[in-house]
Amino acid sequence: MAKALRVLVVEDSEDDTVLLLRHLRQAGFDVLHQRVSTRDELNSALADKHWDVVITDHNMPNFDSSAALEIIKAADKDIPVIIVSGSIGEDVAVQAMKMGANDYIMKNNLLRLIPAIERELRETENRRAHRQAEETIRHMAYHDSLTGLHNRYEFEDTLTTHLTKAGNDWQSTSLLYIDLDQFKIVNDTCGHIAGDELLRQIAVILRRCIRESDSLARLGGDEFAVLLRSCPLPRAQEIAQHILSSIQSYRFSWEKRNFVVGVSIGIVEIHPHWHNMSEVMSAADIACYAAKDRGRNRYHVYQEDDAELQRRYGEMEWVARINSALDEDRFVLYKQSIIKLADGAQPDYCEFLLRIRSSTGNLTEPGVFIPAAERYNLISALDKRVIDMVFASASKRSSCTSANTEDFLAFVNISGSSIGDDSLTPYINKKLIEYRINPANICFEITETAAISNLREALGFVEHIRQLGCRFALDDFGSGMSSFSYLKTIPADFIKIDGEFVRNMLKDPMNTAIVESINRIGHVAGLQTIGEHAESKEIIARLRAMGVDYAQGYAIDKPIPVVSCNQAISTS
Repeated sequence: MAKALRVLVVEDSEDDTVLLLRHLRQAGFDVLHQRVSTRDELNSALADKHWDVVITDHNMPNFDSSAALEIIKAADKDIPVIIVSGSIGEDVAVQAMKMGANDYIMKNNLLRLIPAIERELRETENRRAHRQAEETIRHMAYHDSLTGLHNRYEFEDTLTTHLTKAGNDWQSTSLLYIDLDQFKIVNDTCGHIAGDELLRQIAVILRRCIRESDSLARLGGDEFAVLLRSCPLPRAQEIAQHILSSIQSYRFSWEKRNFVVGVSIGIVEIHPHWHNMSEVMSAADIACYAAKDRGRNRYHVYQEDDAELQRRYGEMEWVARINSALDEDRFVLYKQSIIKLADGAQPDYCEFLLRIRSSTGNLTEPGVFIPAAERYNLISALDKRVIDMVFASASKRSSCTSANTEDFLAFVNISGSSIGDDSLTPYINKKLIEYRINPANICFEITETAAISNLREALGFVEHIRQLGCRFALDDFGSGMSSFSYLKTIPADFIKIDGEFVRNMLKDPMNTAIVESINRIGHVAGLQTIGEHAESKEIIARLRAMGVDYAQGYAIDKPIPVVSCNQAISTS
């Protein structure tokens, strides 16, 4: 089968052109050609068609191969040029090669023409393939492979460029930070293939809601961002609402299942006072989280004096501090005793509290940094570090004292965000073996609210730790005002009565009634009860009179650091 070849012949001789074409056809080429002999004809031919090769004579009236090479080079066409001439000096040929000619052949030796053309066609194809590969790599470097949108790197680079130019020629611009709600449900229910398809479809919807001039990117996971150029805040809010409405009315279908999808959007109006891209992205991220906290499927506009957003900034700063404390081992354990209220021997029950020691030696309590750890997925690492510290100290206690280990119980708080971590219970088992801890000396705590909110994960966690031999307590019971029927569902050993009720029960009869009810129902369920926040002798006396089993609070002792091996350990 003849090989197609498009040849542009720059030649003033018709006879020489016929000779060239005959030679090419004899070599098996199906030739499409055009002959030109002037500058204008060459320019027109280059603009009109794509050519595989240019064959040019060297000497023509008022036109030569040097002029032809200049025109072809100016046209920026990757076309091999072969000079075929009746007479050309070696110095002229060398100069022509420097100008871009690929070969030169004498008309009386056309045997070299076919190999030269075939060689140049191969080289052209190699260059084309190389350019295509470079373009593919370049596209992959700046685009998301799943959706085809710009990726985070390209988006942040675009935003940086915009901020750099903004100082000289400012135009109002807004940024939308978009987080898909309920994406995890689709992924967990239908698998990652379904999740990927959902992201592709969401990308299409987002593209329809914005202008061609706007920059849309997938930042990673289920997060997207849009840079709305020349778009003041009121218009950005209208676009955000259009996105919300479009996605809210959309239904994702997969294998006969339909899912309602929503998004939360953070909006930042970009002004010249923004220092850098990271500031803008951080503000947009925080605004997006605020939208989620307010109920999802809505937008929130960043304002510098927004108290909620300032809290978010504080949490994000704590992320770096927590990571630093983990790396530098700057966590400290404190203990607080839990006493038995009935007469008889006092067991060594303790709950211990976690602190972070700063580089200057100051201590920070868990209520400050735990919310940030939970929100930014650091809590599992934090819980594992605490378990390791607790078990290490408990192991030292058992080796340094002759006290009855059966009377020792360390209460260890676990975050509700950690109980779904499949690696947690294997980690606990590993540490029990490593430190040779009697599992009966360990009681893990989960708050009532966290247990009910993650009931399936909580039941799985409790089942696993009880199989290991550890005990379990429901912490802050009553804070969620949950039904007592949950006590039948969750196999606990202790319930810790929420301290807000205990602290105020001498002043408020309703709080007294709640404490009495929790204690009574707990005992009916076969559980031991612990009154938290026992802050006065009168409260302790009232708890004892009610029949509450244990008490914990400042009236008994304040938390003290664990400094010796005969002190037990836990966290909060």
